[in-house]
Amino acid sequence: MIAHLRGKLIAKSPNQVIVEAGGVGYELTISIPTFSEMPAQHNEVALHVYTHVREDALALFGFLRRDEKQLFEKLLSVSGIGPKLAITILSGMATGAMVAAIRGNDVAALTRIPGIGKKTAERMVLELRDKLDQFAAAPTQPAASPIEEDVISALVNLGYQRTAVERALSKAVSGNGARSFDILFRDVLASVSK
Repeated sequence: MIAHLRGKLIAKSPNQVIVEAGGVGYELTISIPTFSEMPAQHNEVALHVYTHVREDALALFGFLRRDEKQLFEKLLSVSGIGPKLAITILSGMATGAMVAAIRGNDVAALTRIPGIGKKTAERMVLELRDKLDQFAAAPTQPAASPIEEDVISALVNLGYQRTAVERALSKAVSGNGARSFDILFRDVLASVSK
């Protein structure tokens, strides 16, 4: 089993990286948060690795932060969630926010993640609610105003990742107070388009 990998980052894309270690290139599937925190190509990177073995495939899943790997492993324990869906789930919501949603029985927040329906979200809450003690409580974020929710919805519908949009929105809103939808939409769009 490969549990940790340190080497030179050869290639990266939003869902996978290739890391060269000891002259061998390892292809790892990654989440969007891991991709966002990756160093530039040809720099050294260290990843926590989950090795998934099936009779017809050997797949590696990489994580920069140990807590993300641990949550990934917890998600795999839920019936109906495999490694690919678990990576999609981690890409759709920040680790702390997901832990808070599961602990708080917030099925509506979980169903906003692409690929997660109501039944899967309910299973996640039921099966994981009492198994997340090792994760620190997420800092509570103030609820988004209706205008902010409209901006998030519009940009997600245009194909942008919800986590990236929320991050850009919090930067755009901080210190500037209430603004109209048009101005806020343009500012956030400019930020996520970079």
